[in-house]
Amino acid sequence: MSEVKKMQVEAVDLPATNHLTASQISAEHESGHGEEGPLNWLEIGRVLFVAGAAIAILLLHGARNPYVTGIGVVCTFVGGFPIFREAYENIAQRRMTMELSMAIAIVAALAIREIFTALVITLFVLVAEILEGLTVGRGRKAIQHLVDLLPSTATVRRSGSWTDLEIQKVSTDDEVLVRPGARIPVDGKVVGGHSFVDQAPITGESMPVEKQAGAIVYAGTINQSGALEIRVERVGRDTTFGKIIEAVETAEKSRAPIQGIADRLAGYLVYFALAAAILTFLFTYNIRSTISVIIVAGACGIAAGTPLAILGSIGRAAQDGAIIKGGLYLEKLGEVDTILLDKTGTLTYGTLELINVCPAENIPPAVLLKSAAIAESRSEHPIAKAILAKSAQLGIPSEDSEQFEYMPGKGIVAIHDSEEIVVGNQHFLTERGVPSARMNARGLGSEIFVARGGRFLGTLQVADTLRPEAHSAIQSLKVMGLRTVLLTGDAKAVAEDIGGKLGVHEIVSDLLPEDKLAYVKQLIEKGHSVAMVGDGVNDAPALMQASVGVAMGSGTDVARESADVVLIGSDLSKLVETLRTARRCRRTILQNFVGTLAVDSVGVGLAAFGFLNPLLAAFIHVSSEMAFILNSARLLPSVSSAKQIVRGTLSPSSSATS
Repeated sequence: MSEVKKMQVEAVDLPATNHLTASQISAEHESGHGEEGPLNWLEIGRVLFVAGAAIAILLLHGARNPYVTGIGVVCTFVGGFPIFREAYENIAQRRMTMELSMAIAIVAALAIREIFTALVITLFVLVAEILEGLTVGRGRKAIQHLVDLLPSTATVRRSGSWTDLEIQKVSTDDEVLVRPGARIPVDGKVVGGHSFVDQAPITGESMPVEKQAGAIVYAGTINQSGALEIRVERVGRDTTFGKIIEAVETAEKSRAPIQGIADRLAGYLVYFALAAAILTFLFTYNIRSTISVIIVAGACGIAAGTPLAILGSIGRAAQDGAIIKGGLYLEKLGEVDTILLDKTGTLTYGTLELINVCPAENIPPAVLLKSAAIAESRSEHPIAKAILAKSAQLGIPSEDSEQFEYMPGKGIVAIHDSEEIVVGNQHFLTERGVPSARMNARGLGSEIFVARGGRFLGTLQVADTLRPEAHSAIQSLKVMGLRTVLLTGDAKAVAEDIGGKLGVHEIVSDLLPEDKLAYVKQLIEKGHSVAMVGDGVNDAPALMQASVGVAMGSGTDVARESADVVLIGSDLSKLVETLRTARRCRRTILQNFVGTLAVDSVGVGLAAFGFLNPLLAAFIHVSSEMAFILNSARLLPSVSSAKQIVRGTLSPSSSATS
């Protein structure tokens, strides 16, 4: 169990500088874990030494030579030095652990001159330590392969020419050139070029994503087909890549509540084993059965498997495109029964689209749309952008107005060819003396009224664009037995339209930020475990109040900082995968709990009644421990894809073609 303890206390802190390079992280990692490698030859040598001593004692056992016995005792203490050292430390700290109970068992075996038994028990424990270390090392390898994805240099524009610089010399707003086949060194926005980027190491997406001017790119991803010029927005530890490493490293230090339960249960099991051993001796006076009772009971599967499961799950979530900020939030995520979803920017893109043109009687649709486009030509409002985009798409010539006046909360008044154009809500047109009538809308959305020269031309409907994965994500959440609730500040009609398309359980509309907060509090007071998913400043209070706050990666900085989980790339399907990972982690830990209790109960009973000798008891102890640790290891993220990327075995041309 020593490797897992080291994992908990020797976690690596990221350098304080904002310019975090791969070499720096690697150096930190090596310095933090320099004594650990894939294989520790000192440990292997110790195992071979003890194994050789056990074979020698077995072959010479018939001689019953006191010198051979003495040599066997010395070999046991020399080979088992790490076990006895840890047992001594536990005594000094007044802690009861499995290492201490195993040391007691070994000494007891020596006391009754069961030298071969003592050596074999020592051998089993040492082998288990090595296997455990290799398993835990998989978690660190996953982190190290992530580290290897970050380039240490970047090609930066300096004085009109491209220059290769170390990544720590790159600053925000610099322009970086990324050639085909190279890894992107920074988070930023594409300002030139066109390419396809493999984002699998960061977002988990299987297909390359097309990138052109205005697109967001992430550090550590692979530029495949064309050169890209990128304006730097974040470098080093501030990048999404840096946040992933930080989250996984933090997971090594963080302790979920269930981990505390695991530690306490492990201690109780040791006391149970000792108490059972005392009772066994008092009733049977059989020292071999007594020793077997002490040996067979093991809690290492719980104590070692729990932090390993948490580390593996957070690493897997990061690989799948979600940053979980600690074991506490992973555990809470596995207990969630209600998902609250903001609409704009979460279920929708947060960008308006013109979905309907409803002209008045005898008014051509092109006239209605062109008049609205003229009035909105100088506006930066999202509604204006939607109208102008649609008119451009339909090939309507763009014209500017001579005068422009924006009335906040009402609309726009513009002058074109000596005619007044009014675009806004119905009440605004009435104020301007234009009679209007609500049209028979063919869809639901925000309704914009348009008039020109005192004549009502019709209405335009704009609505947010639903994310393509939203419907399947909601259905997946429902299949998992989760209650889904849409929380939005939009009007009831708009909310019901979106909620109806997605099939959520409940729709709550016309909410202010304080109303969302109150709703979350109300659910928590009723005993629900709530996850709030949002992206805006107005969602921040609810994100902080919820059992788990989940922010979309494209959301505001306030939302991302307030949340406990951040979805990279704002893909709702990542939320589903993250919830599944959290539930699987919780299920795995509970399996280890139940399995350990079952094995210990049956094993102690068999040993107490003389059905297990010390050797068989030691085999059961080590086998069950490794079974539960390997059960947790199933949650560790695969490093094969990272290895492929690091070695450059992913062909840019073939990936782009696919």
